[in-house]
Amino acid sequence: MFLVVPWLLWGLTACNEPLIMTPPPQLLGATLNSLVADSEPRYSFDGKLLVFSSDRQNKRSVYLYDVPGQTLVNLPGVNQPNSIQDQPDISGDGRFIVYISEQFGRPEVLVYDRLNFEIDRVSQNILAPSRHPTISGNGRFVAFEAERRGQWDIEIIDRGEPIISGQ
Repeated sequence: MFLVVPWLLWGLTACNEPLIMTPPPQLLGATLNSLVADSEPRYSFDGKLLVFSSDRQNKRSVYLYDVPGQTLVNLPGVNQPNSIQDQPDISGDGRFIVYISEQFGRPEVLVYDRLNFEIDRVSQNILAPSRHPTISGNGRFVAFEAERRGQWDIEIIDRGEPIISGQ
């Protein structure tokens, strides 16, 4: 009897093993993992989109990965030449991507609208370096750290009325 119970317990837990979905690194860099540092992954609410940063093409950039399709999604206007884009997060519906960019001379928080291909400089009036942005599920609120008083404090930006996908 003592030998049967451990075997039954193993059988019950073995069925619940997590499924590893990670594709292997590729030389082309057209997939999730590459041969350089890929980090800071953040999922959309439904788990279909994954935003992350990577050192591909010899600079830090933001990438979006379509999980079911196992392909990278183009982000026109996001990754600027001679500039670092880093620390991304994605809204729940996947429409908005918030990230840090140094394209205007200092680390600023930008929000990219995937529907309209527009970029909003949400921290442009905060004359201090910013880092670690996050965005609410509907894309309306952005929180991040800013070093305005000689220390890192949390800032919250309200981007306006609730934003609905498809509008």
